Amino acid sequence: MTTSRTDTPGVVIPIWDDELDDFETEATAFREQQREEVEFMLYRLRQGVYGQRQPDVHMNRIKLPMGGVTSDQLDGLAEVCETFAPLGKGHITTRQNIQVHFVPLDQMPDMLRVLGKVGLSSREACGNTVRNVTADPWAGISEDEVFDPTPYAGAFVRYWVRNSITQLLPRKFKVYFTGREADSAIAAIHDLAFFSQVRVIDGEEVRGFRVMVGGGLSTMPKEAVTLTEFVPMSEFLTMSEAVIRIFNAADELRKNILKARLKFLVHRVGEAAFREMVEEELQKGWAKETPPLEELLYVDDEASDAREIAVELPSPNGDAARFERFLAANVRAQVQDGYSAVEASIDQGDLTPEQFRGLAEILRRYGRERARTTPQQNVVLRWIPNDAVYAVWRELDALGMGAPDAQEIEDVVSCPGTDSCKLGITSSMGLNRAVQERVRSMGIDDPITRKMRIHMSGCPNSCGQHHIADIGFHGAAIKVGNRQIPAYHMFVGGTYRTEEMRLGTLVPKVRLPAKRVPDAVERVIDLYHSDRQDDQELFSSWFDRVGMSPIQATLNDLTLPPEFSADTLPMFIDWDRQDIYILQRGEGECAV
Repeated sequence: MTTSRTDTPGVVIPIWDDELDDFETEATAFREQQREEVEFMLYRLRQGVYGQRQPDVHMNRIKLPMGGVTSDQLDGLAEVCETFAPLGKGHITTRQNIQVHFVPLDQMPDMLRVLGKVGLSSREACGNTVRNVTADPWAGISEDEVFDPTPYAGAFVRYWVRNSITQLLPRKFKVYFTGREADSAIAAIHDLAFFSQVRVIDGEEVRGFRVMVGGGLSTMPKEAVTLTEFVPMSEFLTMSEAVIRIFNAADELRKNILKARLKFLVHRVGEAAFREMVEEELQKGWAKETPPLEELLYVDDEASDAREIAVELPSPNGDAARFERFLAANVRAQVQDGYSAVEASIDQGDLTPEQFRGLAEILRRYGRERARTTPQQNVVLRWIPNDAVYAVWRELDALGMGAPDAQEIEDVVSCPGTDSCKLGITSSMGLNRAVQERVRSMGIDDPITRKMRIHMSGCPNSCGQHHIADIGFHGAAIKVGNRQIPAYHMFVGGTYRTEEMRLGTLVPKVRLPAKRVPDAVERVIDLYHSDRQDDQELFSSWFDRVGMSPIQATLNDLTLPPEFSADTLPMFIDWDRQDIYILQRGEGECAV
C-alpha cells in the first residue's frame, strides 16, 4: 500500500446530497400516488429502506462497512433513534449493520440526512445488490493476522456501491474479509470471502487473498468452496468482478427466486467448473481495464491517532471477581503493545440513544474513537489502554453493556422476527430474552459449556444464523384443532469456532411450542453435562459421539401440543405478546 492519503475515519461510502434529495422527491411522489408501488419499492430498497409487517412504517438498514463506526457516528445514531424511532432503539444485525425500525416514510429523508452528516449511508443495504461488506471486527489489531484487510475491503465497498452491474442482481450478494485463517468460519457462509495472504513472487513479497465463493445459509445452506488459493492484490477487484458478472448474467437463476443465490450456481456446476467459468470471464475485453485500487483504498491510520486520558483511573474495589470474568470473556490483547480491544455485550443487539452516546463518550475518553460491530451483535471498542480497561468496564456496566459473556452461551443471537419483519413467523426476540434468562439462571461456570452458542431466527431464512450455532432454532407453527401454536424447529451441532465451521443438523420429528424452548435448551445442556466424556469435549464433539437419539429422547414429551383451554392459554400466545397467536406471514422484499 503506497498511498499517503488519509480518509475521514468511518466514512467509507461517499455521501451524495443529490441522492438524498432524490429520495425525498420519489417518496413524496409515491405518497401522492404518482409512483407505482413496485417501482418505488425497487427504488427505496436500493436506498436501504425496507418495508415492515406493520403498515405505513419502514426500517432503515444503515451500512457499517467492516462493522466500523466512530464516536461521532454513534452520536448520530443516537440522534436518529431519539428523533425518528418510536421504540427509541437501534438494532445491530448479524451482518454488522444498524437497523432502525418503525420510521414513517415522510420522516425518512430527514433521517437519511442526519446519517449523511456523520458519513453514514444505507445505499444498497437492501435489495438485489452487494450488501454491507463485513469483516473481522479485530482486523488490524490481531497478533495472528497476515495483514489488515480493512483498506482493501474499503476499496471493494467503493468499487461496487452504485456500480451499474450490481443494481439488479438475481439476488443479494454478501462479502466478507479477514486477515487471519483463524477467522475462517464466518467466511464460509458468504458469496465471496477474502483471506489475507502473502506470497513470494520473483523474490518479492506480494500481498493478495485466498478467495472462497458460493456460501450461504437460509433454507438450503451451503458452505463456500475455494475459488483460488491466491490472487494478487492488483487483481482481486477484477476477479470479484468476474464472479459478479457471471452471477448477474445467470438468467436461469432469475427463474426461481428461491434458488437465485450464487451458491446454487456454484454448487450445481461444481468447484472446478465454476473456476473455469471465472477464468473464461477474465479473458473478455472488460477485464483488460484495471480498477484504480490506489484511489479506492480506505486509509484510516488508527495507530497514529493517539490521545491522552484526562481522567483519573479507578482500581477494582469489591468487584474484582466479576471484572476477572469480564477480562476472560470480553477483552483481547491487541498486537499493539499496551492496548486491548473490549467487547461490549449488547443484549439482543439493541442499543438505546443513551447507550449509543455512552459508547461514544467511552471511546473519546479512553480510546481512539473507533469501534466495530460484530456478527454476534456486540460492539468491539478498539485501542483501549490496558490500564483503562477496568474503568471502561465500569462505565459499560453502568450502561447495561458490561455482562461478562461476550460470544458465550448467555450471549444469545437472534433476528427481529415478528417484531418487524414481514417474513417473521415467531417472536424470535422475545424467545431470545427468555432463553437468555433461563441460561443465566442456570449459573453455568464450566468454561467448555460456556463456549456453546445459541442462535434463533423467526423464520427459516437464517438471519439469526441458527444453522451455525451449537443449538439453533427457526420459527414454525403447530396446528391444534382450529388454532395455532407458535413453535420452533431445532438444530444441533453447528459451529463457527476458530478454524472450523459446519452446519447444524435438524432434530427430526421435533417441533417445539415456543414457550417450551427454554426447557428444551436446559435439558440438552444438562444431557451434555451428564454424558460428556471429559472436561474438554466440546458440544459438537459430544454430538458426533452420541448422535441424535439421546437428544430426541430428552425432548419428546416437550413436542406434544396441548389442547386449547384456559389452563393452556399461555402456550397459544407467543413470547412478549398478549394476543392469541395467528400465523401471519407477508411477502418479503429481500428478493424483489
